Amino acid sequence: MTRPRWGPAVDERGSVTLFAVGCLALLLLVGSALGVVAAMVGAHRTAQSAADLAALAGAATVAAPGRGDPCAAAAAIAGRNGAVLLTCTVEGREVRVRAEAPGPRWLGQVADLAADARAGPA
Repeated sequence: MTRPRWGPAVDERGSVTLFAVGCLALLLLVGSALGVVAAMVGAHRTAQSAADLAALAGAATVAAPGRGDPCAAAAAIAGRNGAVLLTCTVEGREVRVRAEAPGPRWLGQVADLAADARAGPA
């Protein structure tokens, strides 16, 4: 059998298909990893905004006597913002909170993301 003058040799046919499949698999892997990172960033931002708002709600309750428990107000606000209040401490007129939001539950990621916040007079 003679080798054709132009074009690939007979034993090289189909190698581009393997290369294309490998490139597509790599793109799928990178896309999945970026999706996990984006979901984790979103969950952390949810936790941070819930912690910030919960601390502000607690500080507003401390500033206005007779409005109730600052930690209960902080927990209610954190819950409305998609997080759970883990800790709440009131020191004078300052409120410190830690809130946790659920993280992504795919590709083996099972950790929840937490954030801290403080509110009170300067």
